[in-house]
Amino acid sequence: MSRTDEGPLDRPIVVENLRYAYGGRVIHDGLSFSVERGRIVGLLGKNGVGKTTLIKLLMGFLAPLSGACRVLGEPSHALPAQAKRRIGLVFEGHLAYDFLSIEATERFLSPWYPRWRREVFHDFMDRLGLPPQHLIRNMSEGQRSQVVLAAVLAQDPDLLILDDYTMGLDAGYRRLFLDHLVHHARAGNKTVFVTSHVVQDMERLVDDVILLRRGSPAYLGPLNHFMRDFRRFRLVAPDADLRAGGTLHTVEREADGTWSIYAFHSAEAVGATLRGAGIDPAHLSEVPMTLEDAFVGYTGSY
Repeated sequence: MSRTDEGPLDRPIVVENLRYAYGGRVIHDGLSFSVERGRIVGLLGKNGVGKTTLIKLLMGFLAPLSGACRVLGEPSHALPAQAKRRIGLVFEGHLAYDFLSIEATERFLSPWYPRWRREVFHDFMDRLGLPPQHLIRNMSEGQRSQVVLAAVLAQDPDLLILDDYTMGLDAGYRRLFLDHLVHHARAGNKTVFVTSHVVQDMERLVDDVILLRRGSPAYLGPLNHFMRDFRRFRLVAPDADLRAGGTLHTVEREADGTWSIYAFHSAEAVGATLRGAGIDPAHLSEVPMTLEDAFVGYTGSY
């Protein structure tokens, strides 16, 4: 019996020294991280840093040039059928079979998943207010998204991989799905790996974050540790010429002429760096921030 026939592994996702490139462009070089069972992990980064490429690698749509990428204990590019049945995937849009109706979608999918939860699928579908015979192709984008997400949760997967689950959902349904997602993960000790452009959702959803930044090692850690250790400061020094480096992770000139400084260091350490550069830190103050603020500060604004 292979390890994928056993219960969920302690680390459902393990990436070690991963390298991948498109042509001559290196996307990931030496990327390493692991995801612990039962955690909800958010993958964040600007467009073009390799988030979707990493999802494709995890699902076996791409193979690493070197290094290892293992999912449920198996090489991601050679997942056996029994492992795939334990993975729920939302990737680049909607159901491929949009010619099916709501009821036909369930009839088609449910035999593939031994733990299919009919009540979960029907709970979500009842909220649509559409007859079971309604075709997927005749739905709005948001309605199609609801069918996709309902089908994924009904599979009762041990590992959920969601590549931007928002897909046209309004705020109310997005909140409903997040509540169900958290319940699914907590109640069954499931693991969730998620990307989203709605960073504020991540703040109330995830346990851990992976932050991708071009040209820098990935950050991986508990979200509360990141929000505790990464800090934002405001500096009133209109004539200063600031550059990132050393203790200053990122610096941004704001529209009002002040500076935003982001750092993994205390106000005292940042102040010492400023003094060393001949800048008076008398008007340096720490500013509270959301995860969206921290994301922009960590990755840099456009």
